[in-house]
Amino acid sequence: MNSLNAPYFHDDDKAREYLEAVRWPDGPVCPHCGVVGDHYRLEGKGGEKGKKARKGLLKCQDCREQFSVTVGTVFERSKIPLSKWLAAAYLLCSSKKGMSAHQLHRTLGITYKSAWFLAHRIRFAMADFGKGGLMGEGGKVVEADETYIGRKPGAKMKAGAGHKHMVFSLVERGGNVRSHHITGAMFDGVKKALRENVSPEARLATDEARMYWNLGKKYAEHLTVHHAAKQYRDGDATTNTIEGFFSTFKRGMTGVYQHCSNDHLHRYLAEFDFRYNNRAALKVDDKQRVDNALAGIGGKRLVYQRSN
Repeated sequence: MNSLNAPYFHDDDKAREYLEAVRWPDGPVCPHCGVVGDHYRLEGKGGEKGKKARKGLLKCQDCREQFSVTVGTVFERSKIPLSKWLAAAYLLCSSKKGMSAHQLHRTLGITYKSAWFLAHRIRFAMADFGKGGLMGEGGKVVEADETYIGRKPGAKMKAGAGHKHMVFSLVERGGNVRSHHITGAMFDGVKKALRENVSPEARLATDEARMYWNLGKKYAEHLTVHHAAKQYRDGDATTNTIEGFFSTFKRGMTGVYQHCSNDHLHRYLAEFDFRYNNRAALKVDDKQRVDNALAGIGGKRLVYQRSN
């Protein structure tokens, strides 16, 4: 999957077949009762009131419920063609700094509103993919740092200007990243993120910020680098890995997405985390990255209220 030339990006039947293969490698799974493979296809057969059943429709022989590959997923009840969903997933997964809803709307030939909603549904599917257990188990180094998105600290508030959003991220060296939007007290949010994500066996690497002085005592070792003294590495003490992630994240947020509300920042973080955790350096190519994103669509629905 090196481009948008694949048939499942243009043919809805091919798109459905591709999605079925990704979601159901061992055969169709009924979303109603969980039974695997005990089904039959209804497509083309006479259905209710003599109408032919739509393509891709199956019926579980155990619970007798009907379903398709999109039932119980972020794609359910969408009027956007499935081939365009797959194309959007490819574009978001293969673009290092993301793709704006405006660009998706132009590329896919759908409305801006549909492109915006579609993109957030795909980000929802990306969330928590492969999160696993605690980071740093076995004495691995985990880097921790914070950054800000939005208005610069100390800048005068202008009409309509937003405030700074704090992002706190953790990266296991050579492994995955996990990012958090801190909305309350900074220290409490950082403490909670560390407690829930980092093993006491970890070697925690941070800068010299005071809030890490006591927090670092809870780990096997606390490695500190002093940026204020122009020090960026002292043996294993460095935060260069997490700062590299922040560099990509901030270029994407300022150059591609430009505006992000407090309510949706966590979804953009999920997108950037997902791409980092499925990067080429970990031997994940574009095709596998898209398949991994599609594997996360099940059991998730994202519904926005319509304003009257």
